[in-house]
Amino acid sequence: MSLIVTQYRRNTMRRALIVVDVQNEYFTGNMRIEYPPVAVSLPNITRAMDAARAADIPVVVVQHDAPEDSPIFAKGSPSWQLHEEVAKRSANHHINKVQASVFTGTDLAQWVADNGIDTLAIVGYMTHNCDAATIFEAAHQGLSVEFLSDAGGSPSYENAAGKASAEEIHRVFSTVFHSGFAAVASTEEWITAAREGKALERDNVYLSVQRTLKA
Repeated sequence: MSLIVTQYRRNTMRRALIVVDVQNEYFTGNMRIEYPPVAVSLPNITRAMDAARAADIPVVVVQHDAPEDSPIFAKGSPSWQLHEEVAKRSANHHINKVQASVFTGTDLAQWVADNGIDTLAIVGYMTHNCDAATIFEAAHQGLSVEFLSDAGGSPSYENAAGKASAEEIHRVFSTVFHSGFAAVASTEEWITAAREGKALERDNVYLSVQRTLKA
């Protein structure tokens, strides 16, 4: 009986693909993504968009707005524009936001409810900032979440608290996501799951810690 119930849930899950802030700022502006390199992440983002369209999965494209005098994402500037590869693809819904989470100050929660969405697949930038804020909030709202780790990315950071490479930031956040907040997978794995209507499995905090103690 449990197998039948599990299969039923997998076949009736309702995904949406959330394409977060794939704007020129991250390619040619002051916030260039380093890891994974955009030569890897951008093609995977567009592959996910194309696969979503083929699988009848709705796509939400998100664009971050900043004041016109901002050094990043200045509204109306070339850096604020969506990357042409994303802009030329159709979307079911478009969201402009001013905070990290795609939920904050937007209609995403209502759109999710109106469309019977129970699973959000996250791609785009930045892994540790807007992706993270959206993943955490979605998980707290009871949604299943997926993160395509080769379809996102981070720059390096340095401030009074320390210094971290783009690879470290992306890897650590991806590891934390998979400990219970989101199922982390490659774009290829996600496309296969989406095509078959199957859920991706996430890990949990307990096992994530226990594996380090046994190493």
